[in-house]
Order: sequence, then structure tokens, then C-alpha cells
Amino acid sequence: MSFDIHVEKRLGEAAVALDLTAGAGLTVLFGPSGIGKTSILNMVAGLLRPDRGRIAVAGRVLFDAAAGLDIAPERRRAGYVFQEPRLFPHRRVRANLLYGAPDDGALAATAAMLGIGHLLDRWPRTLSGGEARRVAIGRALLSDPAFLLLDEPLSSLDRARRGEIMDAILRVRDEAGLPILMVTHDPEEAERLGTRIVRID
Repeated sequence: MSFDIHVEKRLGEAAVALDLTAGAGLTVLFGPSGIGKTSILNMVAGLLRPDRGRIAVAGRVLFDAAAGLDIAPERRRAGYVFQEPRLFPHRRVRANLLYGAPDDGALAATAAMLGIGHLLDRWPRTLSGGEARRVAIGRALLSDPAFLLLDEPLSSLDRARRGEIMDAILRVRDEAGLPILMVTHDPEEAERLGTRIVRID
């Protein structure tokens, strides 16, 4: 299974819990804002420790409270695309893409898949919102991840830019062969992109 997530975490007065076993493809965590979807991504990435439970991705156990196992975030090989692109303003697009990459061998193919080959010499401040999101996705892919985490990757974009990013995510889903866990509160995004949709209540 791609994602095998069984976790509980108390956050102040609220509690977040998920029991999920999902196969290959893109799994969408769908639900209203503030319900804990990003917290679940952070637990899978290793940025937030569950109170109890177990997390495995593609058969590799990343966290097991009962066994005392908690793989460090940098060893989990998660390609994490945050709500904001978080590009380095002092690095051109090429350097942003290769930050964390083992080499530049996959740069041309990744840039072509995402339609950003013509942006490589640009500075982040000159990019549109949609271009910056595609660069952020490319950087995550080039880090040689075992899986991808996408946190509201289409938030704050206009309809035209949202269409661009959805097309890019579909190409990644169908061509990269990686397990993908994505968070959204938008039903259109969930229906178009998800191999399966998990509603968080």
C-alpha cells in the first residue's frame, strides 16, 4: 500500500486522528479548513510527532509509537510542497530546482514535464503565482523523494493559474510513479486530481 497511516494527536483542545490505508496514485485528504489536514501531512513528513499510532509509506515504516520508531524528517525522503512556494529569492529558478537534488540529471525532463524549462534563468520575484508553484513542485520532485506531500497547492491562485497547476499535478501523478498525499478543501480539485478521496470530518 502507498500510505498506511493510523495516528492520533492532541493539539490544544482539539484532537486529530486518521485511519487510512490507500493504494497507488494520488490520495486526497478533503475537508474544511482548520480540521487538521495539514497536521496529518506534517506527521507523515516527520515535522509533527503523533501521540500514538503508526505511519508507513510504500511499505517503509516511518513511525511506530509502540516500537519506539521515529525516522528523522530528513531521512523520510518526503517531497513536501507547502501552501506557499517558499522559493529562495537570492537563487535563480535553476538553483532553486536543484536545491537538495543529488545531481542535475533529471532537471531537463522534470522542467519539460512541468513546462518550466524557459524559466530556468529567471529570478523568483519575476514569476507568476502559477509559475512559482510549478517550480516548487519541480524542486520537490528533483530531491529524489520516495513520496510527495502537497498542501493546498492551488490556494490563492486565479482560475487560469489553478488550471495550469492541476494539469501539472496530473502529469506528475501519471508519469512520476510516486505515492502522493494531497490536502484540499476544494471539491473540484479533489474530484479532478484524486485517485481516491478521503473526507476528514
